[in-house]
Amino acid sequence: MKRIEHIIAGHRTPGISASVSPVYNPATGEQTGTVCMGTAEDVAAAVAAAKEALPDWAGTPPAKRARVMFRLREILEARKDDVARAISEEHGKTHDDALGEVARALEVVEYAAGIPELLKGDYSRDVGPGIDTMADRQALGVVAGITPFNFPAMVPLWMIPMAVACGNTFILKPSERDPSSANLVHDLFAEAGLPAGVLNVVHGGKDAVDAVLDHGDIQAVSFVGSTPIAEYVYTRGCAAGKRVQALGGAKNHMVILPDADMDQAADALMGAGFGSAGERCMAISVAVPVGQETADKLVKKLAPRVSALKIGPATDPQAEMGPVITRAAQERIESLISKGAEEGARVVVDGRGLRLQGYEGGFWVGGTLLDHVTPEMTVYREEIFGPVLSVLRADSYDSAVDLINKHQYGNGTAIFTRDGDAARDFAARIQVGMVGINVPIPVPVAYHSFGGWKRSIFGAHGIYGPEAVHFYTRLKTVTSRWPTGIRAGAQFTFPSH
Repeated sequence: MKRIEHIIAGHRTPGISASVSPVYNPATGEQTGTVCMGTAEDVAAAVAAAKEALPDWAGTPPAKRARVMFRLREILEARKDDVARAISEEHGKTHDDALGEVARALEVVEYAAGIPELLKGDYSRDVGPGIDTMADRQALGVVAGITPFNFPAMVPLWMIPMAVACGNTFILKPSERDPSSANLVHDLFAEAGLPAGVLNVVHGGKDAVDAVLDHGDIQAVSFVGSTPIAEYVYTRGCAAGKRVQALGGAKNHMVILPDADMDQAADALMGAGFGSAGERCMAISVAVPVGQETADKLVKKLAPRVSALKIGPATDPQAEMGPVITRAAQERIESLISKGAEEGARVVVDGRGLRLQGYEGGFWVGGTLLDHVTPEMTVYREEIFGPVLSVLRADSYDSAVDLINKHQYGNGTAIFTRDGDAARDFAARIQVGMVGINVPIPVPVAYHSFGGWKRSIFGAHGIYGPEAVHFYTRLKTVTSRWPTGIRAGAQFTFPSH
């Protein structure tokens, strides 16, 4: 049985505490290892290592930092199957889905390789008589990331490349549910030439999180997870004087207008709703067909597709969907399906009680389709984070827009239509951070930035892309004048040009 340890200053260590937490294979339900649970002392040791590494790394020219990213990109490409296997063994997602996670991570690494261009400052000559102004962006120092279970490699690779390329050193606190990917990411960075101590990994639970949020030498914290924890991280981190970006939960809607291609819409909903067992913050969990006839057509298209989902372990190349992450998640999802039925939703396809031969102990939930869901129902109000697609029928386009705008979350949304005017209006009016038009999961490419609105994000900056450069650096403006033979004498009024 493997033991996953912290990595501090380039060395694996069990840390101060003897406390460990079990790690499972979700497909079998069997324990495959343990992960060391970090303490405040372990976080302090990681911060000390990061502080020691900081002067040399921050003083490394951006072009040399970029070379580490170029090497990392080549290593990740060569080792993508190894990374995907590490993801699948502890998360449960299919191998192809895990490869997709690695591919999206690679995009951010490629963007970070452009850091010499991204960090270029501004310069203005003669802003006043013999006076020049230069604007520069400089690293913050030691920064940290707290990452979720659902993308154990991608989300750390959304944060770390941008942070370290900007000249910072980094503390990663990954999910304790699938921690091996984080250590593998560290090792790939080290292989690419990142100096020891620039990236440190501390595993653990709330104690480790609180230690990160409270430590006075950590300048900024990035977080991805549920909304209640995002709000907690933001509040506590800001109270400690840190810069915080905290991305929270979602309830993503897809509007289907009567003119949409129903087969295209149904196929899009299958991938967006059931890929990765619905454990994505950008999963579509609510289909909003406009008009009863549209709804009837859509449900008729969806029902056989959901029933025919190929569910299995990551080792099955035919599997389209794997298990959910834990037994507790399985039980919660099934209880929410039951609650939906009690509150009046029609269970068109029921995924409760699924058992696979040879994998009876796995954390399985079958694809579930609920129709006639209403805004008052628990299954609509709460983020289920499982393979459950709710159909909420809208009487009109305007009522569909109003429905989405009233929801507490504003992460992602989509509309399927052939009507360009409706699509343009939707993109302008909808109160959501990421919008897809005939694109079900509108995750921006790496040279744009990812981030929702409302209670899907706390903080002023999105993650990766140009937003990351601003988050992980601070602006310094230098105004200079050199002797030129001009002497104006003392000036007591506010300086002007």
